[in-house]
Amino acid sequence: MLIPAILAGVGLYALYNGVDVFPTFLAGAKKGLATAVSILPTLVGLLAAVYMLRASGCIDIAGKLLSPYMALLGIPEECTALVLLKPVSGGGGLALGSEIIRLSGVDSYPGRVAAVMLGASETSLYTISLYCGHLGMKGTRYAVPAALAGDLVAFAAAAFFVRLFF
Repeated sequence: MLIPAILAGVGLYALYNGVDVFPTFLAGAKKGLATAVSILPTLVGLLAAVYMLRASGCIDIAGKLLSPYMALLGIPEECTALVLLKPVSGGGGLALGSEIIRLSGVDSYPGRVAAVMLGASETSLYTISLYCGHLGMKGTRYAVPAALAGDLVAFAAAAFFVRLFF
């Protein structure tokens, strides 16, 4: 009920202020469609790269190599591949997280950590690449290191709080 009420309120407010609502809506929809078309090449390239990395096993191999370092942060070995994949692909991260939960069990430590990691982190590299691709930016300066540091903190915090509360 809240969302239709907000939409109706915005429409009524616009009509009250003399804004022609439907042409304004159409102009916004046209800009939205142009934005979607402009980010499509970036999106297709990124998704293809993620699926190739996942299918080739590179994510799993890198996860195995990094698992001793992730263990220092309390992140279980089963979740190290998720740490690598989630910043790049939300769908890939969700698939990997559900695989971890299926193999380890819903109430297991790795299963709970994977579930909290999925909710506590963002697909930061994916988001940065889409925005920068749309805006035509060549350099991201501090955005990528800051986003990856935030993701690492989210992953370590997920492991810590699961250990603390469960």
